[in-house]
Amino acid sequence: MSQKIISINDLNFREEPGDPFVVRMYHLDYYPKGNEDMEIPESDLKGKKLGNDFDLDDAWRLYHGNRVPGFPVHPHRGFETVTIVLEGYVDHYDSHGASGRYGPGDVQWMTAGSGMQHAEMFPLLHTDKENTLELFQVWLNLPAKDKFVDPYYKMLWAEDIPAVVEENEKGNKTIINLITGSYKGTKSLDPNPNSWANDENNHMGIWTIKLEPGASLILPRVSDTLNRNLYYYRGENITIDDTNIKAKTSIKLAGNTEIKITNGKRDSYLLLLEGEPINEPMINYGPFVMNTMDEIKKAYADYNNTQFGGWPWDRRDPVNPKNTTRFAKYEDGRIEKK
Repeated sequence: MSQKIISINDLNFREEPGDPFVVRMYHLDYYPKGNEDMEIPESDLKGKKLGNDFDLDDAWRLYHGNRVPGFPVHPHRGFETVTIVLEGYVDHYDSHGASGRYGPGDVQWMTAGSGMQHAEMFPLLHTDKENTLELFQVWLNLPAKDKFVDPYYKMLWAEDIPAVVEENEKGNKTIINLITGSYKGTKSLDPNPNSWANDENNHMGIWTIKLEPGASLILPRVSDTLNRNLYYYRGENITIDDTNIKAKTSIKLAGNTEIKITNGKRDSYLLLLEGEPINEPMINYGPFVMNTMDEIKKAYADYNNTQFGGWPWDRRDPVNPKNTTRFAKYEDGRIEKK
């Protein structure tokens, strides 16, 4: 194995990429045709564990949903979620009155900060064909000084995310979508105000990458302390130095050297996560990420006492009307439509 490669493992549903990240989840669900309420038809629910379905051997999961797949209202404190949709749709509702629907190529960035509740549901919009859902969700830690900042949520729409396109002498393209970070002079949109990614010295990079057959990409040397993870979620094979790597793979890479990735004979799709560590104690317990166990206990007590402002919606698993297009409605009443 190349000295530039620290480890190669199977791509799992959940992984701990290491500081400054908390966890990385990968959802790939081949949902059936939905009914008119965007739910799983009753005939397809036989044998499913309603409200707690994480059967990774099955083609699809309800997660904590009962009829609509997804994650009904739940609290967070002390970190950020970055949700990257590759296929399918997500409906967002939160305790600050914000809501939205986002789809392929869109990214939702939410700073939970001092505490908020939200719901993430996967409406089955298609009644005439299957409803595939594919997305990554990344939990990015907040340093102790920012754990109690005001919650903040925004959308990075697919049309607005900067892309770098490189073409080799044979016309094969490398396409890099910069969710955060920079590459060869192109910078991403601004991260959330209190994010660890908001300081360029933290060398944060969250990129989605497409390599056409024969295309290549060079990851630059950054630092000895950089934490760099590459997730090869779709394709056939790539080569890093002299190491051949198959798809559905999680790769940890060195951050202190240039790394060339060369694609094989089929399109390849990857997610890059990298950043400097925060270097503080971190405890991830349930829906909270704090520095000490006492702070975790305080988070549970605060949530039980205040519900982080309560839940203003009439159901725990809200979804938008079926004909709703992609949009975001923010707590100040501002609306973005796509």
